Amino acid sequence: MNQNLILIADDDADVRDLLTVALEGAGYQAVGANDGRTAARILTVAKPIAMITDVRMPSMNGMELCRLARNTPALRDMAILMVSGNNHAYDVDAGMVAGADGYVAKPLQPKRIVSELRDLISRRPGA
Repeated sequence: MNQNLILIADDDADVRDLLTVALEGAGYQAVGANDGRTAARILTVAKPIAMITDVRMPSMNGMELCRLARNTPALRDMAILMVSGNNHAYDVDAGMVAGADGYVAKPLQPKRIVSELRDLISRRPGA
């Protein structure tokens, strides 16, 4: 795993930019993907330490992307944080069942995202 790389999978360029600035300001490298299929390709090549994924994206949604990561041996230990405009208990539960480690509702607060991600990374095996 790339110990400093975070993948941001979100179809909203403004969200990707906001999170990239926050993560890079916290000492991480960030790479963005505007849809699930692109994110899946990046995951298999770059093997980031963590992924932030929106639930709703074109071509492959965040739930599918999360399940893909959890079923790929080289990515199983990656921290996964889901973000979504849906914050109903059902949506949060579905994210956790898919394999997410955390779930944050939009609108996003960059400092909270960085803090949550650091915590998730520290709790992963081999951290």
